Amino acid sequence: MHEKDGALYEEADWLFRRLVRKFVKERDKISVEGIALPGMLILNSIHSQGEQRLGELAEQLDFTSGAVTALCDKLEAGGYAVRKRSESDRRSVALDITDKGRELLRRNGGLSAHMIGILFGGFTPEELERQIVFSRRLLEKLDGFAEAVLAYPGEDGEAAANSSIKTTKRTADDRASTPVSFPASEEESPAAVFKNDTASHPSSELRPETSSQPLADQPPTPKSSKTTRKKNFISY
Repeated sequence: MHEKDGALYEEADWLFRRLVRKFVKERDKISVEGIALPGMLILNSIHSQGEQRLGELAEQLDFTSGAVTALCDKLEAGGYAVRKRSESDRRSVALDITDKGRELLRRNGGLSAHMIGILFGGFTPEELERQIVFSRRLLEKLDGFAEAVLAYPGEDGEAAANSSIKTTKRTADDRASTPVSFPASEEESPAAVFKNDTASHPSSELRPETSSQPLADQPPTPKSSKTTRKKNFISY
């Protein structure tokens, strides 16, 4: 990776993490009539889609199960929602909205559009379309992100793996360049006659040298005089 690309990676990474943290920090400051914004999201969800199990809410809204349980406890304590047996599965408990919860949503019906306007109102349609494309690509990359990071072998493991690959390749090249030896027969072969004849011939100096000796016209492997600084992107 070029140093210029590394700098772009680092800036994009920093801005992405800054964006996520900033949004969560600002979101957690919002309270609507004593209900946190994530609680309002839950009310909106069960109002528009009907009763839902807590696990479904956690998956749909990207909350942990513990966070959803705490939010539902507060909604139920305020009389905005109620837990009951799921109509689709009597063994599980679902959350449903109450009349008080519907009235809360009615009084604050324009809040969602207002927040969206604050965040995206200054962008052109073309800019929003590009942003949507980038956001979708980032979401795809976040699938399995934790597993990919945890599978990182570390600098020592990566160096050992690369060394193993180079050693295997070098061994294969050595085998390919080693001449095949045949057992000598009682009667001298034509190849042996040719070898003995050319051993004392002046043109024998032009014969290729064996693979164990370096070729005179083979340039040495260049060594880089500049050591590339390795970027550290694991900063979460």
